[in-house]
Amino acid sequence: MTVTIYDVAREANVSMATVSRVVNGNPNVKPTTRKKVLATIERLGYRPNAVARGLASKKTTTVGAIIPDISSIFFAELARGIEDIATMYKYNIILSNSDQNKDKELQLINTMLEKQVDGIIFMGGNISEEHVSQFSTASVPVVLAATYDGSESIPSVNIDYEEAAFEATKFLIDQGNTNLAFISGQEDTVINQLKYQGYLRALKESSIDKKDEYIIHGDYSYDSGIESVQSLMNLDQKPTGIFVASDEMALGVIHGAQDLGYHVPDDLEVFGFDNTRLATMVRPTLSTIVQPMYDIGAVAMRLLTKFMNKEEVDEQKVVLPHRIVERNSTK
Repeated sequence: MTVTIYDVAREANVSMATVSRVVNGNPNVKPTTRKKVLATIERLGYRPNAVARGLASKKTTTVGAIIPDISSIFFAELARGIEDIATMYKYNIILSNSDQNKDKELQLINTMLEKQVDGIIFMGGNISEEHVSQFSTASVPVVLAATYDGSESIPSVNIDYEEAAFEATKFLIDQGNTNLAFISGQEDTVINQLKYQGYLRALKESSIDKKDEYIIHGDYSYDSGIESVQSLMNLDQKPTGIFVASDEMALGVIHGAQDLGYHVPDDLEVFGFDNTRLATMVRPTLSTIVQPMYDIGAVAMRLLTKFMNKEEVDEQKVVLPHRIVERNSTK
């Protein structure tokens, strides 16, 4: 038979309000009484009913996290940061995989709201007008993580993607590369447009002409890195350096170049973006932009807790620092 809060109160000879205060960590309970109630809870095997507590408090202590691809090392690190801070603030996470599909993303947002979550953390490739409309009319706060909102109306946590791409490209230029290619992610996402702008700015400041054949749009996958470098190394004027929009694609670039008989970095320098664990697993190890994935997830979750608890929020657009780490894929 299910043990109820009434059973605990009767056995401990206290009121149900006292049991509730103990369960919810309210400090206004005498230590001796708290000890007696906790001992009774353990003896009876009482487990608080989260649904009932949610109905009483109008909170479910549950947060919805929508992620494009949970199998990706990048998003897995973000999810870990979210989970750790959620646990610290006693929230549970409902994690959903959107496959970076717009219709599925919009459906998942509705599903999360139907489940009465207290807040949503959203990670996706592109924020459309439909996304913004859905977020702005939601009854709970929403925070974007590693996701750029062109309307700048939704609270978010990111890095400066344009500046990071500029620094990566400038690094390769300073190495003596004037034939410099860029392998981007999906063309229609704001973050990739920002990375492209950073690449172009570095070329312009170094008086290097843009070559359209040096710009290829991949999809962040390892296979697209292989396909992209094969196309680039078939050109009459081959690039000597490639800035790649993600580490996973950069691994494909390195292996694809090696399969073609080229040596990295002597024949071709490769620079990635993200600094996932993959960057140190490949040989040669990958020079890359350090995007603090765990920190982005953790800060996004902390920002969401502030909104959910109606705390004061000084900055709704958080930009975390990035840096370059130089390894063996560049000279």
